[in-house]
Amino acid sequence: MKSTILGAAVVAIAAFAAPAQAAGVGACLITKTDTNPFFVKMKEGAVAKAKELGVNLKTYAGKIDGDSESQVAAIETCIADGAKGILITASDTAGIVSSVKQARDAGVLVIALDTTLDPIDAADATFATDNFLAGELVGKWAAGTLGDKAKDAKIAFLDLTPSQPSVDVQRDQGFMKGFGIDVGDVNKIGDEKDPRIVGHDITNGNEEGGRKAMENLLQKDPGINVVHTINEPAAAGAYEALKAFGKEKGVLLVSIDGGCPGVKNVEAGIIGATSQQYPLMMASLGIEAIKKFADTGEKPKPTAGKSFFDTGVSLVTDKPVKGLESIDVKSGLAKCWG
Repeated sequence: MKSTILGAAVVAIAAFAAPAQAAGVGACLITKTDTNPFFVKMKEGAVAKAKELGVNLKTYAGKIDGDSESQVAAIETCIADGAKGILITASDTAGIVSSVKQARDAGVLVIALDTTLDPIDAADATFATDNFLAGELVGKWAAGTLGDKAKDAKIAFLDLTPSQPSVDVQRDQGFMKGFGIDVGDVNKIGDEKDPRIVGHDITNGNEEGGRKAMENLLQKDPGINVVHTINEPAAAGAYEALKAFGKEKGVLLVSIDGGCPGVKNVEAGIIGATSQQYPLMMASLGIEAIKKFADTGEKPKPTAGKSFFDTGVSLVTDKPVKGLESIDVKSGLAKCWG
Protein backbone atom coordinates (compact mmCIF):
# COMPACT_ATOMS: atom_id res chain seq x y z
CA MET A 1 0.00 0.00 0.00
CA LYS A 2 1.12 3.55 -0.52
CA SER A 3 2.63 5.80 2.11
CA THR A 4 0.08 7.68 4.20
CA ILE A 5 1.65 11.00 3.27
CA LEU A 6 4.00 11.85 0.43
CA GLY A 7 6.15 14.88 0.81
CA ALA A 8 9.99 16.41 1.87
CA ALA A 9 13.69 16.69 5.60
CA VAL A 10 20.20 17.81 11.46
CA VAL A 11 27.03 18.22 20.14
CA ALA A 12 30.11 18.15 21.62
CA ILE A 13 31.42 19.27 18.23
CA ALA A 14 31.91 16.30 15.93
CA ALA A 15 34.20 15.72 12.95
CA PHE A 16 33.92 18.14 10.05
CA ALA A 17 32.46 16.72 6.85
CA ALA A 18 34.37 19.27 4.77
CA PRO A 19 37.35 21.58 5.22
CA ALA A 20 37.02 25.24 6.12
CA GLN A 21 34.22 27.19 4.53
CA ALA A 22 36.25 29.32 2.17
CA ALA A 23 34.78 29.95 -1.26
CA GLY A 24 31.24 28.89 -1.99
CA VAL A 25 28.18 28.45 0.17
CA GLY A 26 28.80 27.42 3.78
CA ALA A 27 26.29 25.30 5.70
CA CYS A 28 26.06 23.46 9.02
CA LEU A 29 24.24 20.32 10.10
CA ILE A 30 23.65 20.00 13.86
CA THR A 31 22.13 16.71 15.03
CA LYS A 32 21.19 15.44 18.49
CA THR A 33 23.79 12.64 18.37
CA ASP A 34 26.07 11.03 15.81
CA THR A 35 25.30 7.45 16.91
CA ASN A 36 21.53 7.07 16.41
CA PRO A 37 21.05 5.51 12.94
CA PHE A 38 18.41 8.15 12.15
CA PHE A 39 20.95 10.95 12.49
CA VAL A 40 23.67 8.92 10.77
CA LYS A 41 21.40 8.66 7.73
CA MET A 42 20.50 12.34 8.01
CA LYS A 43 24.20 13.24 7.91
CA GLU A 44 24.74 10.91 4.96
CA GLY A 45 22.01 12.64 2.99
CA ALA A 46 23.30 16.12 3.83
CA VAL A 47 26.91 15.29 2.97
CA ALA A 48 25.97 13.70 -0.36
CA LYS A 49 23.73 16.59 -1.42
CA ALA A 50 26.31 19.18 -0.29
CA LYS A 51 28.96 17.50 -2.41
CA GLU A 52 26.59 17.42 -5.39
CA LEU A 53 25.73 21.12 -5.09
CA GLY A 54 29.19 22.39 -4.13
CA VAL A 55 28.10 23.42 -0.62
CA ASN A 56 30.80 23.50 2.09
CA LEU A 57 29.20 21.54 4.92
CA LYS A 58 30.33 21.21 8.54
CA THR A 59 28.60 18.73 10.83
CA TYR A 60 28.16 18.73 14.59
CA ALA A 61 26.50 16.37 17.07
CA GLY A 62 25.71 16.16 20.76
CA LYS A 63 27.25 13.62 23.12
CA ILE A 64 23.79 12.30 23.96
CA ASP A 65 20.20 13.15 23.10
CA GLY A 66 19.46 16.19 25.26
CA ASP A 67 22.91 17.78 25.00
CA SER A 68 21.67 21.27 24.17
CA GLU A 69 24.80 23.10 25.34
CA SER A 70 26.86 21.58 22.53
CA GLN A 71 24.19 22.57 20.01
CA VAL A 72 24.35 26.17 21.24
CA ALA A 73 28.14 26.13 20.85
CA ALA A 74 27.78 24.71 17.35
CA ILE A 75 25.37 27.48 16.31
CA GLU A 76 27.83 30.10 17.58
CA THR A 77 30.62 28.46 15.57
CA CYS A 78 28.48 28.38 12.43
CA ILE A 79 27.65 32.09 12.77
CA ALA A 80 31.33 32.93 13.23
CA ASP A 81 32.23 30.85 10.17
CA GLY A 82 29.82 32.83 8.00
CA ALA A 83 27.52 29.92 7.18
CA LYS A 84 24.55 30.78 4.95
CA GLY A 85 22.36 28.10 6.49
CA ILE A 86 21.99 25.81 9.50
CA LEU A 87 20.06 22.54 9.62
CA ILE A 88 19.29 21.47 13.19
CA THR A 89 17.47 18.74 15.11
CA ALA A 90 17.12 20.52 18.42
CA SER A 91 17.47 18.68 21.73
CA ASP A 92 15.80 21.49 23.68
CA THR A 93 13.21 22.90 21.31
CA ALA A 94 12.40 25.94 23.46
CA GLY A 95 15.79 26.51 25.07
CA ILE A 96 17.60 26.72 21.71
CA VAL A 97 15.36 29.51 20.38
CA SER A 98 17.50 32.45 21.56
CA SER A 99 20.57 30.99 19.81
CA VAL A 100 18.54 30.37 16.66
CA LYS A 101 17.42 34.00 16.77
CA GLN A 102 21.04 35.13 16.92
CA ALA A 103 21.75 33.12 13.79
CA ARG A 104 18.75 34.49 11.93
CA ASP A 105 19.59 38.03 13.00
CA ALA A 106 23.01 37.44 11.44
CA GLY A 107 21.36 36.54 8.12
CA VAL A 108 21.64 32.77 8.47
CA LEU A 109 18.79 30.61 7.18
CA VAL A 110 17.80 28.19 9.97
CA ILE A 111 15.85 25.05 9.09
CA ALA A 112 14.64 22.64 11.76
CA LEU A 113 14.80 18.99 10.69
CA ASP A 114 12.56 16.31 12.21
CA THR A 115 11.89 18.23 15.44
CA THR A 116 9.93 21.49 15.36
CA LEU A 117 11.14 24.38 17.50
CA ASP A 118 8.91 25.86 20.18
CA PRO A 119 7.42 28.01 18.74
CA ILE A 120 7.66 26.49 15.28
CA ASP A 121 8.21 29.88 13.61
CA ALA A 122 11.42 30.36 15.60
CA ALA A 123 13.05 28.67 12.58
CA ASP A 124 12.76 29.92 9.01
CA ALA A 125 11.35 26.55 8.00
CA THR A 126 10.86 22.97 9.21
CA PHE A 127 11.33 19.80 7.17
CA ALA A 128 9.88 16.95 9.17
CA THR A 129 7.71 13.91 9.54
CA ASP A 130 4.21 14.67 10.76
CA ASN A 131 5.16 13.28 14.17
CA PHE A 132 1.63 13.56 15.56
CA LEU A 133 0.36 11.46 12.66
CA ALA A 134 3.23 8.98 13.13
CA GLY A 135 2.12 8.46 16.71
CA GLU A 136 -1.54 8.35 15.74
CA LEU A 137 -0.89 5.56 13.23
CA VAL A 138 0.75 3.22 15.76
CA GLY A 139 -1.93 4.15 18.32
CA LYS A 140 -4.68 3.17 15.89
CA TRP A 141 -2.82 -0.03 15.05
CA ALA A 142 -2.49 -0.99 18.73
CA ALA A 143 -6.16 -0.25 19.45
CA GLY A 144 -7.30 -2.07 16.32
CA THR A 145 -5.14 -5.08 17.13
CA LEU A 146 -6.52 -5.33 20.67
CA GLY A 147 -10.11 -4.77 19.60
CA ASP A 148 -12.49 -4.88 22.58
CA LYS A 149 -9.54 -5.57 24.90
CA ALA A 150 -8.27 -2.01 24.30
CA LYS A 151 -10.68 -0.72 26.95
CA ASP A 152 -8.76 -2.67 29.62
CA ALA A 153 -5.25 -2.02 28.32
CA LYS A 154 -2.35 -1.12 30.60
CA ILE A 155 -0.12 1.27 28.68
CA ALA A 156 3.49 2.33 29.24
CA PHE A 157 5.02 5.37 27.54
CA LEU A 158 8.77 5.40 27.00
CA ASP A 159 9.54 9.03 26.26
CA LEU A 160 12.63 11.00 25.27
CA THR A 161 13.92 13.60 27.77
CA PRO A 162 12.54 15.61 30.68
CA SER A 163 12.44 18.79 28.58
CA GLN A 164 9.63 17.28 26.46
CA PRO A 165 10.93 18.31 23.01
CA SER A 166 8.22 18.77 20.41
CA VAL A 167 8.92 15.47 18.65
CA ASP A 168 8.38 13.63 21.94
CA VAL A 169 5.14 15.44 22.75
CA GLN A 170 3.72 15.04 19.25
CA ARG A 171 4.40 11.30 19.03
CA ASP A 172 3.05 10.72 22.54
CA GLN A 173 -0.11 12.71 22.02
CA GLY A 174 -0.65 11.26 18.56
CA PHE A 175 -0.50 7.73 19.96
CA MET A 176 -3.06 8.67 22.60
CA LYS A 177 -5.46 10.09 20.06
CA GLY A 178 -5.06 7.03 17.85
CA PHE A 179 -5.66 4.69 20.80
CA GLY A 180 -8.71 6.62 21.97
CA ILE A 181 -7.28 8.42 24.99
CA ASP A 182 -8.34 11.96 25.93
CA VAL A 183 -5.03 13.84 25.57
CA GLY A 184 -5.90 16.88 27.67
CA ASP A 185 -3.40 19.58 26.69
CA VAL A 186 -2.05 18.40 23.34
CA ASN A 187 1.18 20.35 23.93
CA LYS A 188 2.06 18.58 27.19
CA ILE A 189 2.97 15.07 28.32
CA GLY A 190 1.62 13.76 31.61
CA ASP A 191 -1.65 15.62 32.25
CA GLU A 192 -3.83 12.77 30.99
CA LYS A 193 -6.35 11.18 33.35
CA ASP A 194 -7.03 7.90 31.53
CA PRO A 195 -6.64 5.03 34.06
CA ARG A 196 -5.19 2.79 31.35
CA ILE A 197 -1.94 4.78 31.44
CA VAL A 198 0.48 3.08 33.84
CA GLY A 199 3.05 5.84 33.50
CA HIS A 200 5.79 7.62 31.57
CA ASP A 201 9.55 7.23 31.86
CA ILE A 202 12.58 8.71 30.10
CA THR A 203 14.86 6.83 27.67
CA ASN A 204 17.14 9.49 26.14
CA GLY A 205 16.26 7.79 22.87
CA ASN A 206 18.70 4.91 23.31
CA GLU A 207 18.58 1.18 24.03
CA GLU A 208 19.94 1.33 27.57
CA GLY A 209 17.48 4.08 28.45
CA GLY A 210 14.65 2.03 27.00
CA ARG A 211 15.62 -0.98 29.09
CA LYS A 212 15.80 1.00 32.34
CA ALA A 213 12.54 2.85 31.68
CA MET A 214 10.73 -0.40 30.91
CA GLU A 215 12.10 -2.00 34.08
CA ASN A 216 10.87 0.95 36.14
CA LEU A 217 7.37 0.80 34.70
CA LEU A 218 7.13 -2.99 35.01
CA GLN A 219 7.98 -2.66 38.68
CA LYS A 220 5.12 -0.20 38.95
CA ASP A 221 2.70 -2.55 37.15
CA PRO A 222 3.81 -5.94 35.78
CA GLY A 223 0.49 -6.19 33.92
CA ILE A 224 1.54 -3.72 31.21
CA ASN A 225 0.41 -5.03 27.81
CA VAL A 226 0.94 -2.02 25.49
CA VAL A 227 4.19 -0.07 25.16
CA HIS A 228 4.70 3.07 23.08
CA THR A 229 8.34 4.07 22.56
CA ILE A 230 9.75 7.33 21.24
CA ASN A 231 12.00 5.47 18.79
CA GLU A 232 13.25 2.03 17.81
CA PRO A 233 16.48 1.98 19.88
CA ALA A 234 14.31 2.59 22.95
CA ALA A 235 11.98 -0.17 21.76
CA ALA A 236 14.88 -2.61 21.49
CA GLY A 237 15.84 -1.86 25.08
CA ALA A 238 12.24 -2.17 26.23
CA TYR A 239 12.02 -5.63 24.66
CA GLU A 240 15.13 -6.79 26.52
CA ALA A 241 13.53 -5.69 29.80
CA LEU A 242 10.26 -7.40 28.91
CA LYS A 243 12.15 -10.59 28.11
CA ALA A 244 14.05 -10.43 31.41
CA PHE A 245 10.71 -10.17 33.21
CA GLY A 246 9.28 -13.04 31.14
CA LYS A 247 6.81 -10.60 29.55
CA GLU A 248 7.98 -10.56 25.94
CA LYS A 249 4.86 -12.41 24.77
CA GLY A 250 1.44 -10.84 24.98
CA VAL A 251 2.74 -7.24 25.02
CA LEU A 252 2.13 -4.95 22.03
CA LEU A 253 5.28 -2.90 21.45
CA VAL A 254 5.05 -0.04 18.94
CA SER A 255 7.52 2.59 17.87
CA ILE A 256 8.48 5.28 15.36
CA ASP A 257 11.52 5.58 13.06
CA GLY A 258 11.57 3.00 10.27
CA GLY A 259 15.29 2.30 10.43
CA CYS A 260 16.47 -1.05 9.10
CA PRO A 261 17.13 -2.53 12.58
CA GLY A 262 13.64 -1.44 13.68
CA VAL A 263 11.92 -2.83 10.59
CA LYS A 264 13.80 -6.10 11.08
CA ASN A 265 12.45 -6.14 14.63
CA VAL A 266 8.97 -5.82 13.17
CA GLU A 267 9.77 -8.77 10.92
CA ALA A 268 10.98 -10.75 13.97
CA GLY A 269 7.80 -9.95 15.90
CA ILE A 270 9.64 -7.87 18.54
CA ILE A 271 7.94 -4.64 17.45
CA GLY A 272 4.34 -5.01 16.30
CA ALA A 273 4.27 -1.90 14.13
CA THR A 274 6.40 1.17 13.49
CA SER A 275 5.88 4.46 11.67
CA GLN A 276 8.60 4.96 9.09
CA GLN A 277 10.09 8.39 8.42
CA TYR A 278 12.66 9.53 5.88
CA PRO A 279 15.69 11.39 7.34
CA LEU A 280 17.83 11.32 4.20
CA MET A 281 15.11 13.22 2.35
CA MET A 282 14.86 15.80 5.15
CA ALA A 283 18.58 16.55 5.04
CA SER A 284 18.91 16.52 1.25
CA LEU A 285 16.04 18.95 0.85
CA GLY A 286 17.52 21.10 3.59
CA ILE A 287 20.83 21.46 1.76
CA GLU A 288 18.96 22.28 -1.47
CA ALA A 289 17.03 24.98 0.39
CA ILE A 290 20.22 26.55 1.78
CA LYS A 291 21.79 26.62 -1.70
CA LYS A 292 18.66 28.20 -3.17
CA PHE A 293 18.56 30.79 -0.38
CA ALA A 294 22.22 31.64 -0.97
CA ASP A 295 21.62 32.01 -4.73
CA THR A 296 18.25 33.78 -4.75
CA GLY A 297 17.32 34.83 -1.20
CA GLU A 298 14.18 32.65 -1.41
CA LYS A 299 13.15 30.73 1.69
CA PRO A 300 11.38 27.33 1.60
CA LYS A 301 7.60 27.16 1.95
CA PRO A 302 5.57 24.67 4.02
CA THR A 303 3.31 21.95 2.66
CA ALA A 304 -0.14 23.33 1.85
CA GLY A 305 -2.35 23.36 4.93
CA LYS A 306 0.55 22.69 7.34
CA SER A 307 3.06 24.79 9.25
CA PHE A 308 6.01 22.67 8.04
CA PHE A 309 7.20 20.81 4.95
CA ASP A 310 5.93 17.26 5.37
CA THR A 311 8.44 14.58 4.36
CA GLY A 312 6.06 11.63 4.70
CA VAL A 313 5.30 8.71 7.00
CA SER A 314 4.25 5.07 6.47
CA LEU A 315 2.93 2.53 8.97
CA VAL A 316 5.02 -0.66 8.69
CA THR A 317 3.58 -3.97 9.92
CA ASP A 318 3.00 -7.53 8.78
CA LYS A 319 -0.20 -7.63 10.82
CA PRO A 320 -2.39 -4.99 9.15
CA VAL A 321 -5.53 -3.63 10.77
CA LYS A 322 -8.61 -3.39 8.59
CA GLY A 323 -9.24 0.16 7.40
CA LEU A 324 -5.78 1.42 8.45
CA GLU A 325 -3.33 2.10 5.61
CA SER A 326 0.03 0.39 6.02
CA ILE A 327 2.94 -1.18 4.14
CA ASP A 328 4.43 -4.61 4.85
CA VAL A 329 7.92 -5.37 6.15
CA LYS A 330 9.24 -6.14 2.67
CA SER A 331 8.27 -2.65 1.51
CA GLY A 332 9.59 -1.13 4.73
CA LEU A 333 12.97 -2.81 4.28
CA ALA A 334 13.17 -1.39 0.75
CA LYS A 335 12.81 2.13 2.21
CA CYS A 336 14.64 1.78 5.53
CA TRP A 337 17.91 3.35 6.65
CA GLY A 338 20.71 2.63 9.10
